[in-house]
Amino acid sequence: MPSPSPERLAITGWGSVSALGEDTASTWIRLIRGDHVRGPIHNFPVEGCRVTEGAEAPLPPLDWLAPKEVRRLGRASRLALPAAREALGHAGLLNAHGRCTLPELEMSLSTTACSMERIEAFVRQVWAAPASHRHKKQLLRVATYQSQQQVKDLQTHLNFSGSATLISNACAGGANAIGHASDLIRSGLADIVLTGGYDPLCELVFCGFDSLQSLAPEHCRPFDRQRNGLMLGEGAGFLVLESETHATRRGAPIRGFLAGYGHSTDTFHLTQPAADGAPLERAIHAALQRARMKPEEVGYINAHGTGTPFNDRAEANAFSRVFGEELSEIKLSSTKAAIGHTLGAAGSLEAIFCLQALNDGHIPPQLHTNDPEPLVASSLAKPGDKMARKVALSVNLGFGGSNAALLFTTP
Repeated sequence: MPSPSPERLAITGWGSVSALGEDTASTWIRLIRGDHVRGPIHNFPVEGCRVTEGAEAPLPPLDWLAPKEVRRLGRASRLALPAAREALGHAGLLNAHGRCTLPELEMSLSTTACSMERIEAFVRQVWAAPASHRHKKQLLRVATYQSQQQVKDLQTHLNFSGSATLISNACAGGANAIGHASDLIRSGLADIVLTGGYDPLCELVFCGFDSLQSLAPEHCRPFDRQRNGLMLGEGAGFLVLESETHATRRGAPIRGFLAGYGHSTDTFHLTQPAADGAPLERAIHAALQRARMKPEEVGYINAHGTGTPFNDRAEANAFSRVFGEELSEIKLSSTKAAIGHTLGAAGSLEAIFCLQALNDGHIPPQLHTNDPEPLVASSLAKPGDKMARKVALSVNLGFGGSNAALLFTTP
């Protein structure tokens, strides 16, 4: 493998779909305003669940596709396609027909559930139908729920080809997909990568978290001492990452830089992070080292902040040790209180929020936290807070002990 390049990693575009909006602009306006989404789940049965609410996302109309094409898409592709298309347009990579101008484009993606709702619908219809009709009209659902289908949908409907890597290490997957994209470019294996994550809500995941008693019966309250669980959401976030030379050569607007990426894996517990936050601390230090930055240069932290007792305490401990007394000068928030935990999409959506904060100057406020954890109490962002330093950190932790940290700067 070629030796890593010291060249900077440029971010030339991004796009998103979340429970707050069908695109980045609408999501960002509502996020900064302090809006949040929580309501009954409509897309699958939740009878018998302890919690029956979450943050469902509006599905963009996809009016640039034929109605028949839209009907054939699973919910995962319905979320991923508009977010990816917005990212390509933002990066100046769409032609007059709204298709990608590059014939080949590498992808580094993250998801957990794929389009699991399609196979769930198949199972429910098999159970409900008479035995003589159970085989009819089911092949499409059986064939199109897996993750390779979303890769095919992105390539088909945005008109490009190329290899794709799917990262599926739980809630850190979106951040690690971005990190993997950076490794592809730094190693010389790619000049430009479309990277990000997507995840729709589905019965398997929702009922699984409910069975673990991880879902909050009311608002998700990250870093509150009385927190009692997370809120599940859905969405998609995509970024165009390329070498600075490649971006400059094609005259693309450079909107930010991925300055550092760090990751770590621990074997503490299948679902719980190490209480002292040491594995996350290592990931943050690795990102800072790669970026050649000091902790005091960071101005905003988009925390993983699930609102679960173990996660938030581990994060607070890690932040306290990495930043020390300087933590009180840094603004911190978890946007999962507003849009829910989007699993495989979380890392990419939260990376976009960091880039929006760097470019816009505003910081998403921390919602629903009334009795804050002492270690981070002075850092939690309030409505109206603005960026004082031009470096943002996004961190994510996943089941199985995966930890990721991304550092972003502006040109």
